Amino acid sequence: MSDFADKSKTFALIMAGGKGTRFWPESTERKPKQYLNLLGEKSLLKQTIDRLDGFAPSENTFVVTVKDQEDLIKKNMNGKVPVQNIIFEPSGRNTAPCILLSLAELLEKGASPEDVVVIMPSDHVILNESGFRATLEKGTYQAIKHNAITVIGIQPNFPHTGYGYIEKGEKKGEENCNLYTVNSFKEKPSKEKAIEYLKSGQYFWNAGLFISKIGVLLEEFKTHALTTYSHFSEIQKLLKKRESIEGIYKLLQSESIDYAVMEKSQRVMVIPAEFDWSDLGSWEALEEVLSPKDGNTLVKVEGHYCKEAEGNIIFAPGKFVSLVGVKDLVVVSNEKVLMVMPKSDSQKVKEIVDALKKDEKPYKELL
Repeated sequence: MSDFADKSKTFALIMAGGKGTRFWPESTERKPKQYLNLLGEKSLLKQTIDRLDGFAPSENTFVVTVKDQEDLIKKNMNGKVPVQNIIFEPSGRNTAPCILLSLAELLEKGASPEDVVVIMPSDHVILNESGFRATLEKGTYQAIKHNAITVIGIQPNFPHTGYGYIEKGEKKGEENCNLYTVNSFKEKPSKEKAIEYLKSGQYFWNAGLFISKIGVLLEEFKTHALTTYSHFSEIQKLLKKRESIEGIYKLLQSESIDYAVMEKSQRVMVIPAEFDWSDLGSWEALEEVLSPKDGNTLVKVEGHYCKEAEGNIIFAPGKFVSLVGVKDLVVVSNEKVLMVMPKSDSQKVKEIVDALKKDEKPYKELL
């Protein structure tokens, strides 16, 4: 493996600018999910940074976010990522512009088109860190060897309707190497489609985690997202002069990297993950990553009493919790909000947030 890898430096790019509110009332626009310590004492972003130990050196690890998260990001760098490795988007414009800007920054700070970049979200949960690093090493090797974009696919274990899917094609490379071409990317499916995908054995969940030479990614931007890529050289010039890119950044189309590049590229391959994974997309997802206590998922509580209660998810930092005769609820309690809903409706948190935004004046501090 090292024959290929030694010729390229490896960079890591963590995308941390999201403002999702699926974990409201804990997650807000002022403190999004990636900065919450839902599992243990470290935030999800800190865990993501730590997970790269032994794979990418700290001087080659970069985090991209939006300017209004500057204070949060600096507190969460964990002392491992240099402050100068924070990349600020002038405004949030989806993942394609975010990644193109970041590639320009990497090149400006000494990377070459032959170097490899691993791009990942900041707020996912991966417990098997050694399996994670082993998968990244294999993916890096294949990306270099084939001049390809290597996507990490998660083996599905149930028909999830909240994830995108990757349809694998023919097997490539050595006999013992699980590397496949990609036939297609699929949007979040209906329940019936998800069951069909699972039964076929031909699909992976799309974790939004991929590896490529910087030059290969730029070539694919140029081929498939020319309108966005046409501003790349001007962005480079402005970065070199240390001038504002705010004006030109507004001209970049607000598109996801999947839509702009991945779904159209013929150079994408997929390898299966050798690790567990959750995007922690709702309060219900905490069940996937935490062990139950007395039949319930209890997060950050200070003691509990449960009788004829099961399947509940309770987030109540510092509180004693009593559960009697209730099943399958989500209960979230913090200093300002108490939220109770059926576990099956945990995705409806967004409806609460939308309602509060309509009547924002009295509830602004909750958003």
